[in-house]
Amino acid sequence: MAVYALVQLRIHDPERYGRYMNNFVARFSDVFGKFGGKLLAADTEPRVLEGQWWDRNKVVLMEFPDAAAFTAWATSPEYNEIAVDRVAGAEAVVLLIKGLSSA
Repeated sequence: MAVYALVQLRIHDPERYGRYMNNFVARFSDVFGKFGGKLLAADTEPRVLEGQWWDRNKVVLMEFPDAAAFTAWATSPEYNEIAVDRVAGAEAVVLLIKGLSSA
């Protein structure tokens, strides 16, 4: 069953996060695709329709075939090498959401 990773970021070091984004463009797609990941959305100005979004300034939505694929990607040496600057440049809240079965 597909799972979705919803990431809410608070970028506190734009220079380090910018290096992550440069690596993202150069290397992320290959690493991401290796685990069946799909980037569905990324927005630095999401429109809040209800409630309060607190202190975050970016949201990202990704899809993976299943939780095992997400975990394999998130813990892979290839992604963690890229993610060093993301971890240093931003705080993240990551939610793993189960998709609905098609049956």
